[in-house]
Amino acid sequence: MRRGLVHVLAWLLATGAAVTLSWWGVHTVMTGTAYDPPRALPVKAAEAARQESKAPKAPTRQASPAPRGPGTPPPTPREPSRAPSPPAGPSPSPTGHVKSYDTDGGRVVFDLGPSSASLVSATPGADWSMQVWKTESWIRVEFASGADRVSVFCTWHDGPPRVDIGTY
Repeated sequence: MRRGLVHVLAWLLATGAAVTLSWWGVHTVMTGTAYDPPRALPVKAAEAARQESKAPKAPTRQASPAPRGPGTPPPTPREPSRAPSPPAGPSPSPTGHVKSYDTDGGRVVFDLGPSSASLVSATPGADWSMQVWKTESWIRVEFASGADRVSVFCTWHDGPPRVDIGTY
C-alpha cells in the first residue's frame, strides 16, 4: 500500500513539473506574437477598398447558368471588362492627393489636401517599430530600430502641407 502511494505521489510531481515546464515554454514563445493587433492596414488593401466603394456600378447582364456535370469547372467570362484598369500608384482622393513616402524604416502614406493632411497608413519595415503623433497642424511618424531613427513630418500650419524626412 505504501509503495502504491509513493508511486502515485511521484507520478503527480512528475506530471505537475511537466505541465508547468510546457506551459512556461509555450508562454515564452507566444509572448508578443500571437495576440498583438496588426500595426497598420496594408496600403494596397486600403486603396482597393476606396476605389471599389467609389466605382460606379455598371449594369450587368446575367445569363442563366447551364447545367454542369460533376468535375466540370465553372464557365469563364466571354466578354473582356470594359472598365479601365486602376492605376498602379495611389489614386487621388476627394480632399487632395494620396502620396506615399518610402524610408529606411518603413512606408508612410498621406492624403495631402490644399490646407491640411491626414495619415492614410504607416507601415514599419522588418525589425522596425513605429510611433505616431498628430496635432491640428502636423503629423509625425517615427520609425525606430535600435539606435536608428527615421522621422517623417507632415506640416501645414503656415501653408499647404509639406513633408520632411529626417534620419538620425
